[in-house]
Amino acid sequence: MKQKLPKLKRMSPAELEALLQRTEEIIPAEDAQALRHLTETLNFILENALKKDVRIKTLLKQIMGIKSEKTKKIKAALNTQMDAQGETDLPCQNTTETDASLDFAESQALQTEPTRQQSKGHGRNRVSAYTGAKRITIGHPELTPGDNCPECFQGKVYHPKQPGVFIHITGVSPLQAAVYELEKLRCNLCGEIFQAPLPQEIANQKSGSKHYDESAKSMIALLRYGAGIPMYRLSELQKRLGIPLPVSTQWDKIQEIGGQVTPVYHALIRLAAQGELFYNDDTGMKVLSLSKEIAEAVKNQKGKIRTGIFTTGIISVVVKQRIALYFSGRKHAGENFTELLKKRQAGLSPPIQMSDAKSGNTPKDIKVIECNCNTHARRNFVNVAEDFPDQCLYVITEVFGKIYHYDTLAKQNSLSPEERLKYHQDNSGPIMAAFYLWLEKQFDEKLVEPNSSLGKAITYTFNHWEKLTRFLQVPGAPLDNNICERMLKKAILHRKNSLFYKTEQGAQLGDMFMSLIVTCNLDGINPFDYLTQLQINATRVSQAPEQWFPWNYQETITNLSIKSSA
Repeated sequence: MKQKLPKLKRMSPAELEALLQRTEEIIPAEDAQALRHLTETLNFILENALKKDVRIKTLLKQIMGIKSEKTKKIKAALNTQMDAQGETDLPCQNTTETDASLDFAESQALQTEPTRQQSKGHGRNRVSAYTGAKRITIGHPELTPGDNCPECFQGKVYHPKQPGVFIHITGVSPLQAAVYELEKLRCNLCGEIFQAPLPQEIANQKSGSKHYDESAKSMIALLRYGAGIPMYRLSELQKRLGIPLPVSTQWDKIQEIGGQVTPVYHALIRLAAQGELFYNDDTGMKVLSLSKEIAEAVKNQKGKIRTGIFTTGIISVVVKQRIALYFSGRKHAGENFTELLKKRQAGLSPPIQMSDAKSGNTPKDIKVIECNCNTHARRNFVNVAEDFPDQCLYVITEVFGKIYHYDTLAKQNSLSPEERLKYHQDNSGPIMAAFYLWLEKQFDEKLVEPNSSLGKAITYTFNHWEKLTRFLQVPGAPLDNNICERMLKKAILHRKNSLFYKTEQGAQLGDMFMSLIVTCNLDGINPFDYLTQLQINATRVSQAPEQWFPWNYQETITNLSIKSSA
């Protein structure tokens, strides 16, 4: 029997609110609150269902399903669901046997101490975290080291290892300014004007009427491309705080610093091409000038035309250094990766490439050792866990949970790539072998329908098995592409806040600054200080950019100071 469609009724937000208020007057408060929540939920579904590329099942999962991919939260949600259905055991796993084998493997391969359960953070930072804070030493008003104790009158006071501390935090404008009022004197006879000179530290910087310090330009670039703050928002904030900073001025200063840091950026690209391990992926981006070109091409030409615009993220690991690179335009990640590898020196062994399974991420006509992301394979099972809790809990906890656990132990013990490979082969290898047999069993014994959502997750894992298990075959092969996914959040932050780049030049400038800033973040370097030093030493940077990478620029500055003092 065909289900009868409900009678549809459209209401404006004002009409709906008036209806709810009238309802609250005649029904109990608890029922009125529940009705309001149901109405808000329905509104949320209707509004988002009209958006492009929104799947109803994904939308409903956002509201009612498992909202986290963390194993602990997935288990808690599924166990609650199974308890409600009277199912508490997982027939597909033998927890006693697997836990025992896990403990034995840990004790045999890595003599690691049991890790303590860390308590939740309290929202406060340690004093050592305030590296940029001004340090003010305050002496005791009455006592000095060696004085007699005023309490017991017998001992003598001394300095303990740590002083008492009090952190006082103040609010300031992102960009500060100082107005120097220079006294002027004028001769009443000849009319000559005599003006007081600027302070020496300012006079040394004044060549070319430089009103903006290097640190000011670094802050503008960092707020724009590191924090994703649009120029007009920063302009409004600065104006309200009494230190105007027009949008046009911000763009001028970003272009100035861009010209000074370009040599280092190109040197980073050349070095990144020599890496032994690469992560790559891309995300959508909007560049207005390119969008206009595409619209014209679609209008005037027939056939298929690529209409997408992307920002590619590539992380290259060179020895121990990690280099982040962004490229925005019409090329896919694989095409940008191919262009990068063309700068690679001849004779080097094929690099390892980690990405998801999209064909557009793979370079053309260049040999690489391809790896696929296990997090993507795991996510396929997470997405259907509510429909197949028994099977998916086995995959999430007994398979991926344990291989990631072993990988964490390998990192904690600083194993070399060869040692890590042997450790995974000994411990993760049997788990993955059993997993493969389990996957085959689901189809061979017709336990899972291939066209079902779980069947599609299993098929994906089968199709990419060799690349998913590359960490069991190649030294240094990673488990996932998470580091590149996190890197792309910087570009997504820009897209959400600023919506688009206006021109290709603006996109290239943004790519350069994000590359330098994220490279600093990956290597634990302060990007504000780094960008400032590149400007101060712009001439030296242009002559030898290889000495001004984020991980060696401080050593270069130290050597220069030693030479100048000698």
